[in-house]
Amino acid sequence: QVQLVESGGGLVQPGESLRLSCVASGGSFVMFTANWYRQVPGKQRELVAGITRGGTTNYADSAKGRFTISRDNAKNTVYLQMNSLKPEDTGIYYCNSAIGRSVFSSGTAYWGQGTQVTVAS
Repeated sequence: QVQLVESGGGLVQPGESLRLSCVASGGSFVMFTANWYRQVPGKQRELVAGITRGGTTNYADSAKGRFTISRDNAKNTVYLQMNSLKPEDTGIYYCNSAIGRSVFSSGTAYWGQGTQVTVAS
């Protein structure tokens, strides 16, 4: 069974940085597009950043210029480098990825359990 596990969250002050990691495990598989989402209480989960297997990225306007998404396909890992953090970046960050058994298969969406990021002085 494929699993996504996030790590790297925590409590930081405004202006500081965090690096989130998302590792996929569970047999032989291919990670296709991967995304980071943020959820805060009372609001819908929102897309923060996404990256294709080939490395093409996209960002929410709130993340542009401060966050960088990257991946290491050999390690089945996706990262989110978050710089110049603001209180409004606070939330639970979830990793999401389409995963298939081969590059020729269609992907099934998987979600991690989330990691809490709190930005406060």
